[in-house]
Amino acid sequence: MITTKQRSKLKSLANTLKPIVTVGKEELTENIVKEIEVALLHRELVKVAALKSCEIPARVMCEEVCNLLGCEPVLCIGNRFVVYKRSDKEGIEHIEL
Repeated sequence: MITTKQRSKLKSLANTLKPIVTVGKEELTENIVKEIEVALLHRELVKVAALKSCEIPARVMCEEVCNLLGCEPVLCIGNRFVVYKRSDKEGIEHIEL
């Protein structure tokens, strides 16, 4: 569980991120969840965008991704959400909280 102060820092880092994963009208498929998981492994902080044709709200998708991958929700605004998970991978620049 991340604290409010840590979430605030992650939000500021997320402002400059471009969406890495885009969810289409097929909604959250197994492949999209795997793509988010790989992105979390390499980057720790991932922004996901949902197309306007997607029927599931971003907040619901964020909760589902967090439940499936064990990551923390950082931000959910409009059709975008940001998740964080500390990576065990060596050789990447870890986010200091």
